[in-house]
Amino acid sequence: MAGLLFPAARPGAPMSDAVPAWLSDAHTRSLTPAPAEPVVGPAATEAEALVEGPVGERSYEAHPTVRGDGTVVWWLVDDTDHRLAREALRIERERTAFLGQASNLLLSSLNLERCMDVTAQMAAEHLADAALVVSPARGRELPVVSCLRGGMPTSSRIIALAEDVPGLAEALQGFPPVPSRWIDPATAPAWLVPEGFGTVGSIVVTPLPGHGVPAGALILLRRTGGAGFSEEEEVFARLFAARAGAAMSAARLYAEQASISETLMRDLLPPFLHQVSGVEYAGGYRASQDHERIGGDFYDVHPAAVEGDASLIVLGDVCGKGLDAAVMTGKIRNTLHALLPMAGDHQRMLNLLNTALLSTHNARFATMVLASAVREGGAVKLRLTSAGHPAPLIVRADGRVEEAPTRGTLVGALPDVTAATAEIMLAPGETCVLYTDGITEARGGPMGDDMFGETRLKRALSECAGMPAEAVVERVQMLASEWVGTSSHDDMAVVVIAAPRTNHLSAVDGHTRGRFTA
Repeated sequence: MAGLLFPAARPGAPMSDAVPAWLSDAHTRSLTPAPAEPVVGPAATEAEALVEGPVGERSYEAHPTVRGDGTVVWWLVDDTDHRLAREALRIERERTAFLGQASNLLLSSLNLERCMDVTAQMAAEHLADAALVVSPARGRELPVVSCLRGGMPTSSRIIALAEDVPGLAEALQGFPPVPSRWIDPATAPAWLVPEGFGTVGSIVVTPLPGHGVPAGALILLRRTGGAGFSEEEEVFARLFAARAGAAMSAARLYAEQASISETLMRDLLPPFLHQVSGVEYAGGYRASQDHERIGGDFYDVHPAAVEGDASLIVLGDVCGKGLDAAVMTGKIRNTLHALLPMAGDHQRMLNLLNTALLSTHNARFATMVLASAVREGGAVKLRLTSAGHPAPLIVRADGRVEEAPTRGTLVGALPDVTAATAEIMLAPGETCVLYTDGITEARGGPMGDDMFGETRLKRALSECAGMPAEAVVERVQMLASEWVGTSSHDDMAVVVIAAPRTNHLSAVDGHTRGRFTA
């Protein structure tokens, strides 16, 4: 066996001529001086270290044993298969770690552009000399992110046909990839090769599979002179592409859903209130959950269609909270908008709304206040109708807080709605406050479980006499937020209707006519 392995080995031949240099050098280092006296018995000892090296295309471990007469016996063990297995295990562990890292980075963001950048950069660093991520075409444009190894990803939109690159059009449609050996690098279009890359030696094109719809395609490039892509490397590239495609698809789906949600939510969000026809309005809303923007409380101000007519103000509270309640508020607001031609008759509007809610067979009901406001000289005339809702509070100029004399039954629960309408006049500087029970029933305070209550609300409003509508809203919201702290609470909404103050400015001499501002 030794003769077959080392044909030049002959008795008396120097080791350097008979065996590879790595073994000859190890033999020289292992020689020791012969003992002065012959050693009797089994005097062979195992050397402390072994050496490794190639013999032809195989790999061997060489174990030395120093005998008692000073000679060394070398035992060679073929460890080629073991070494290949260890190398394969090392590569597999590295690839597994890479895929894990890729998944963490890709799934840590729901931003599509970020996912494309991470995909291109990781592929360039670990799989090729350069990588391109191509999204499905938008008209005549191909969105492309390219990255050189060691560089940063760059985004661009290329006016080109996917058919110019073999296998790209199929990959963008989700078909299996074309083997790299079928792609001639010389046919690569100029837009495919990043600036400063050099000559393309081999190309891999693989799809980025998504959730039902392909997310795009991944293109890997290697330079001329380097090793081409092996079959195992192409398979591994597909494993990476599967993770990248799933992340890109999730990011694209999230972006689409976020856009749809934003569009739908736009009509559900409370409007921005301002002065309309000489009447000052302000509103504030806080959902039951800080991460939510909508809920079961709502308010609207509908300006009069004809100059001199009253504007309609609505504040309501749908039972429940969250998205389901918000959807119900949207239906109520749309129904009330359709009933605006009869805004002067609160009772009729409530009856028609009640009929509409009962016909939907929805278990949810609502309470609300309707207010009609019109400017009469410097004052504001109000008509207030409560349907199962806390009565509005009137803040007089001297700090007195009065409760509007209006009561009624809630909407959407009983066949008939009964309600009493009250007429109120607001002098300049006086306000009317509409609010939901989320404010008065908010629990918190020093003991953590006391309700804010109507008494505290009235006391706080008495200190707001003469303040602008927006300042009153901010004051009420601040006190309610301080009261609940971090505790759970219901939706909170408040609307303030104010008669603006009038200021008469006279000339210095006191005889010329003053200027009037409102």
